Amino acid sequence: MKKTKWLTLALATSLTALALTGCGSDSDNNSSSDTSSTSSDTTTSTDTQSSAPVKLTAVFTKHPLTQELAKMEWLTEAAKKANVEIKWQEISADWGQKKAAMLASGDIPDIIIGPNAITDADYAQFPGLFADLTDLIAKDAPNVQAMFDAKPETKTISTQTDGKIYGLSKYQRFWPATVSRQYINQQWLDNLGLQMPTNWDELYNVLLAFKEKDANGDGDPNDEIPMDFSPVGTGGFGYFQPTVLLGSLGITLTDASGQGYFVEDGKVKNFFTDERYKTFVEFLNKCFAAGLINKEAFTQDYSKYQSVARGDGDKAKVGFSWGWEVTDRFGNQLAPQYTSMAPLKYSADDNTQLGWDYDYNSLNYGVNMVSISEKSKNKDAAMRFVNELYDPKVSMQVLFGSLGTNIKDNGDDTYAVLPPTDAAMDPGTWKWTSTWADNGPMYIADSLNLTLGTDMQSVGQQTEPLMDTINAIDKDNDVLPSMFIKYSAADNNMMALNNTNLLNLTMAKFSQWVTKGGIDKEWDSYVKNVQKTGVEQNLQIMQKYYDDYKANK
Repeated sequence: MKKTKWLTLALATSLTALALTGCGSDSDNNSSSDTSSTSSDTTTSTDTQSSAPVKLTAVFTKHPLTQELAKMEWLTEAAKKANVEIKWQEISADWGQKKAAMLASGDIPDIIIGPNAITDADYAQFPGLFADLTDLIAKDAPNVQAMFDAKPETKTISTQTDGKIYGLSKYQRFWPATVSRQYINQQWLDNLGLQMPTNWDELYNVLLAFKEKDANGDGDPNDEIPMDFSPVGTGGFGYFQPTVLLGSLGITLTDASGQGYFVEDGKVKNFFTDERYKTFVEFLNKCFAAGLINKEAFTQDYSKYQSVARGDGDKAKVGFSWGWEVTDRFGNQLAPQYTSMAPLKYSADDNTQLGWDYDYNSLNYGVNMVSISEKSKNKDAAMRFVNELYDPKVSMQVLFGSLGTNIKDNGDDTYAVLPPTDAAMDPGTWKWTSTWADNGPMYIADSLNLTLGTDMQSVGQQTEPLMDTINAIDKDNDVLPSMFIKYSAADNNMMALNNTNLLNLTMAKFSQWVTKGGIDKEWDSYVKNVQKTGVEQNLQIMQKYYDDYKANK
């Protein structure tokens, strides 16, 4: 993954700015957009072989690393098999703004693809704009139906409260229970004779030593960045950000809890008004004031965040950070310097049950990956193409890249993910460069025999320090099952409005308090203002749906 900061938070009410990543990621903050086409000039052996390819239009919200779609062999083949010719619009920047204008005009393409690119709130706000896919699935999408049959939860995720299906889910099977791993430069610790920190106080002291004592040993005591995290925007929190430290205070996040919502002992809460959030922000401000956090943490983009961590040759620049996988975060050359850490306690004598960020559902499933326009004159052809994406052998190429270049066909119905053709490139970057990766719709059947690449194999090893905490999480009472809860149109609209108000206030205050301080003085008035955003109304709505979900589970 999660090359991204794409925050595909599964909450049906999530803002578009919070749309996953990543294994990690938010398309509104990425850097480029372009247009290309994938065409089909040959016929197939299907019942459409005697006709010319059906022309379709489509939007794909892609990662900025991802190459032009026309270069993807598997995609060209899928279009040929479905006998369609697709004019693609490839969007990797400002999707939220572009989508708003598109939906308001009512002029949308035949197909829109991307993780929660069209949200449940969008379906509610723009009735009649998107097709109910139920009959199309039965008629033209046996691969989608096979996914529904094998994984009934994927149908649950896809189905609205009125029984209609406007957006298709995905299942990708191989991913672990969390997106974020916590890394520290073990070589720096060794250089300075320091022990692995186990709590916030020890972490602060280690970071201070990183800053003051030339941890990387290059003779310059001022070129180390003790702590760095992925860019925090105005649309909420995401992956690889310091909010996982809330786990030290007993808060278990779900899918990064970008809008602040979490569950504790069966009660839906929001951490933006929780005293533990105040404690967390005070610690970050202490670190920032001491020069321990990258001074550009709130202004850099994701590409800069990644490149800085990859240092200069064998000289590392970052001491402590979060990421998906060690080579993905620090590059092949520096990765051996880093080690994955266990969650930190708040203090040495604190016995709080630790939490972390639980993401299994959002990593292995996806919400609203594909939508089709109700106004499309070729809905059958659009669904034929979508069906090809859900063929398990095509889906593994959606995720990892084309057969031959990215995946080896062993000739016996087994497959293996190949290493990058460029030995200097890490496997995660290779995946995101070559194909749709986690941003694509897919069905990776449990029966598919695929050997994963070295990065995915190492993800499991690097997750081990977190597993005692993750295994101890009460999945029934401390995890918000956002992806499996569908809200009514009225509730979706109300919650979306309230969340906009909530984040407009809270995210501005977060960056201000971390960089300039003042949370203690402003806290009481801030809490009162947050309550005016409608967050309490949202909590009541969410609690009702959460209780109903548990009762019917």
